[in-house]
Amino acid sequence: MQATMMDFPLTLAHIFERAGRLFPESEIVSRMPDKSLHRYKYADFYSRAQALIAALRKLGLKRGERVATLMWNHHVHLEAYFAIPCMGGVLHTLNLRLSPDDIAYIANHAQDRFLIVDDVLLPLYDKIRANTNFEKVIVVPLSRSSVPAGLENYETLISRPRPVRLPRLKEEDPAGMCYSSGTTGRPKGVVYTHRALVLHSLASALPDVMGIGNSDTVTPVVPMFHVNAWGIPFTAVMVGAKLAFPGPHLGAASLLDLYQSEQVTLTAGVPTIWAGILQALDHEPSRWKLSAGMRMVVGGAAAPESMIRAFDKFGLRVIHGWGMTETTPVAAVNYLKRGLESAVADEQYALRAKQGVPLPFVEVRAMTGQGEAPWNGTTMGELEVRGPWVAAGYHDLDSELDKWSEDGWFRTGDVVTIDARGYIKITDRIKDLVKSGGEWISSVDLENALVGHPKVAEAAVIAVSDPKWGERPLAVVVLKPGQSATQDELRGHLAPKFAKFWLPDAFEFVAEIPRTSTGKMLKAKLREQFKDWKPGGR
Repeated sequence: MQATMMDFPLTLAHIFERAGRLFPESEIVSRMPDKSLHRYKYADFYSRAQALIAALRKLGLKRGERVATLMWNHHVHLEAYFAIPCMGGVLHTLNLRLSPDDIAYIANHAQDRFLIVDDVLLPLYDKIRANTNFEKVIVVPLSRSSVPAGLENYETLISRPRPVRLPRLKEEDPAGMCYSSGTTGRPKGVVYTHRALVLHSLASALPDVMGIGNSDTVTPVVPMFHVNAWGIPFTAVMVGAKLAFPGPHLGAASLLDLYQSEQVTLTAGVPTIWAGILQALDHEPSRWKLSAGMRMVVGGAAAPESMIRAFDKFGLRVIHGWGMTETTPVAAVNYLKRGLESAVADEQYALRAKQGVPLPFVEVRAMTGQGEAPWNGTTMGELEVRGPWVAAGYHDLDSELDKWSEDGWFRTGDVVTIDARGYIKITDRIKDLVKSGGEWISSVDLENALVGHPKVAEAAVIAVSDPKWGERPLAVVVLKPGQSATQDELRGHLAPKFAKFWLPDAFEFVAEIPRTSTGKMLKAKLREQFKDWKPGGR
């Protein structure tokens, strides 16, 4: 039988044109550097993005060529998100929290032709200028009207808006590009196709994923300069949702003010952001009037059960998600399946603290040395994934082929269990597991339990050498302001929850835990810091 369906490519151009035609009155709000709020509508976004397309064409940008952005979360970045890929170019977001050396390496490795940069980030650009080869640098004047000599003014560049005809794109064409945060070795680049981004957006909008709809007001706190702000800008524009961008202001009070003024219904960020917001709400519980049931998508690291419980008391719902740069990035999201809403509260919270179930079209397995682990919730294995928005390789890098199995699954490096219902629980990164006397100890489980102590703000558990057991767990703890605690107190907090051999041998109290550019705990640095640790002190 011959197929009778139209050959209709899945591209961001359709999402862009749909937004301009169907949702011209939807609003986009941005917190500016001076903390004022910039407001305009989708109609303005659409015409300005068209003007950027025309300008980039005039500058000679060709299909497949990269345009880098060095920008915060705001409306102009959104214009670049659509204009660059819709004209056939590749949007390459540079992570402004990486070191200048890494940023320069990434821009050169990607062969970025142009750069669009916020004026407030020009000091960072100055640090990479000598080591990069941008043909043209375009400055977005967020805080001033003029730009330095020799650089292009974004507003001048798009000052003559005019309709443009978009090229006919193929869904396999590259649309975006992002590099890993480089916790081990040099950052590695992933190229996203139009098809991957469109399918990811469709899946993200589903009710049992993020459930983003036209009536939502969405604030992506997760940065647009890393893994496409979890794809949220694409999904929100696809459905015509209102967007409220925080700009460079990521402090708890500023975010809460934005949530209140715009009555945000969905937001997304890493656990460190939510920890600060929870502390602000605890300190001034009646200061902010937030939208009832606001959903808070959390990823990048596990949210402890204690955090989920605490936000529930404020009528705010934490939704766990999991993904990586290589998975575009969302691959699993937590929701309670039918029938589980009647489970006892403790069982519900235990489930909600897991990373969730795979999205449609994403397949997962946990692999051990003996093969695939059973889905029984107890057998640990390395999480492997495959699907239409999972990378099949890195950009211009053949040395990392072992990240993919012989049958084509991506090896994530996360150690997980998968229960009979399909809920994934990350127990650790392979490199962070503690192997004591031949038995594995999950640092993540210990950390989440420690954060449940009322005096603990943050905790990291690392392996230290032990002559008898090989490795033993050491807990590195940050206490809440004004609090003090003893080692015996914290060990006693853990004792009812874990086997005795799991309990850390000692607790080191520190002012802060080092983190990567994306907010993940930098355990490699902690292991280096405590490499000579011995009982009784270093």
